[in-house]
Amino acid sequence: MSSQCEATAKKITGTEMGFFERYLSLWVFLCIVVGIGLGHLLPGTFQIIGAIEIARVNLPVAILIWLMIIPMLLKIDFGALYHVKEHWKGIGVTLFINWAVKPFSMALLGWLFIRGLFADWLPAEQLDSYIAGLIILAAAPCTAMVFVWSNLTRGEPHFTLTQVALNDVIMIFAFAPIVGLLLGISSITVPWNTLFLSVFIYIVLPVAISQLWRRYIFSQAEPKFLLKRIIKRLNPVSLSALLLTIVLLFGFQGEQILAQPMIIALLAVPILIQVYFNSGLAYLLNRHFKVAHCVAGPSALIGASNFFELAVAAAISLFGFQSGAALATVVGVLVEVPVMLSVVKIVNKTRPWYEKHLH
Repeated sequence: MSSQCEATAKKITGTEMGFFERYLSLWVFLCIVVGIGLGHLLPGTFQIIGAIEIARVNLPVAILIWLMIIPMLLKIDFGALYHVKEHWKGIGVTLFINWAVKPFSMALLGWLFIRGLFADWLPAEQLDSYIAGLIILAAAPCTAMVFVWSNLTRGEPHFTLTQVALNDVIMIFAFAPIVGLLLGISSITVPWNTLFLSVFIYIVLPVAISQLWRRYIFSQAEPKFLLKRIIKRLNPVSLSALLLTIVLLFGFQGEQILAQPMIIALLAVPILIQVYFNSGLAYLLNRHFKVAHCVAGPSALIGASNFFELAVAAAISLFGFQSGAALATVVGVLVEVPVMLSVVKIVNKTRPWYEKHLH
């Protein structure tokens, strides 16, 4: 059954972990170094780029974010929503973790570590901004990389497709209210107009464009082969856009990072804790409800991972290139691959223990 799930997942999603994705943390680190260097050498150029805005939306970044997000959303088949009833327990667990636990647990961890334990080691004027970035990071479930994690855990492909499609629909309506609520509770000013504009630009429009594109592809001969080929060609474009965005961010953030290089490590702590907490909770809840392992694996990974491309875009739109919020979301990108691969390893290693409870 598990090998059949894995083979079907690759057939349906066309997603495997490529060379660039596997070493994403390395590329992010190199882009941080390049961005800091260019920021010192060409400060005027970065200021010009930062000033190209319409309604507080930076146009170069908007283009880069679209290049990141649309290829990922192209993989999503909203027609898969009819599979909801087949895996309702696993879907219920994941929805609970994604929307009722993860954003709130991240806010709690942000308050505990950023305003509490680490406050003396971080710039005082950026504390609220760091918390805002962590909240934004946790408020959107992963859309694209989760197909990779699902394949690596031999996940049930229809569950993964259904869960991601359902999360994308919910995200259109829930992202702004949850972010606004938690920022408000954190006593952080909520720029509601910009927040709703970010949702429209970075969620609603990309979803519409990607689904229209999918419809066109499936009107052609051999649509599944064509879709797989297009996604394969667009993956490097999407990754390149992400890395270029990081170069721009650190072109602006360089001075702050060099002044306090421990910032990245300190911001990584609450992110790491929330990933392991949420994936563990989802995994145990699925086991409690006797959900099959090939559903529990991707459920745990979807519950823990983040749509960091959207988070980066929203943080820049809401708080700017030079904000702690933007930096916090990029730290999420930096730790995403190694920490999620460790969760994959835990899920796979504990499979015999998990399945003992099912009999």
